[in-house]
Amino acid sequence: MINAIVSAAGESKRMGKPKALLRFGDRTFLEQIVAILRSSRADRITVVLGAQADAIAGAVDLLDADVVVNRGYRSGQLSSVVAGLEHVPQQAEAILLCLVDHPFITSEIVDRIVDEFRRTKAPIVVPTFNGRRGHPTLFGRSMFEALISAPVDKGARHVLHSNENEVLEVAVRDGNILVGINTTDEYRSCFGTNP
Repeated sequence: MINAIVSAAGESKRMGKPKALLRFGDRTFLEQIVAILRSSRADRITVVLGAQADAIAGAVDLLDADVVVNRGYRSGQLSSVVAGLEHVPQQAEAILLCLVDHPFITSEIVDRIVDEFRRTKAPIVVPTFNGRRGHPTLFGRSMFEALISAPVDKGARHVLHSNENEVLEVAVRDGNILVGINTTDEYRSCFGTNP
């Protein structure tokens, strides 16, 4: 079982409003990511909310996702990963970590990552474009403890950098794996309008 975890708990300080509720066409960012995951080879979806959890949960259809509220979201992104991991079933072989500010993921990219994990059993699988690592990233069960015990200020990146020999890079042709949207300028650059 591959359990996707969507990290959507942050305060979105640089954006000034919840990134989960930003518009992506006729959907929100969170709805877009969940829809992509629903149509992919991910077996289960866990959405981790934190800041403005009630407002986000009330505005987004998350009926077939497992929703977890991270009360310690102010501790940083890693706290959301850990909160999600605490709700991953024992039969989960891996988590696919998705960030709500990376709404351009596709089911094709997700499927490619999942397929490469199933083929190789690599502990970490990360997509790359022109040699640069992007999102989402898959962590096998053997990495769960490392994620839980990683330094709070360094998060999942610390696990990647500390286990380079365990990382399988999967080259893809979609540069959108590199696109994160954290500011109004970045949103305007991608969508041609204000958030």
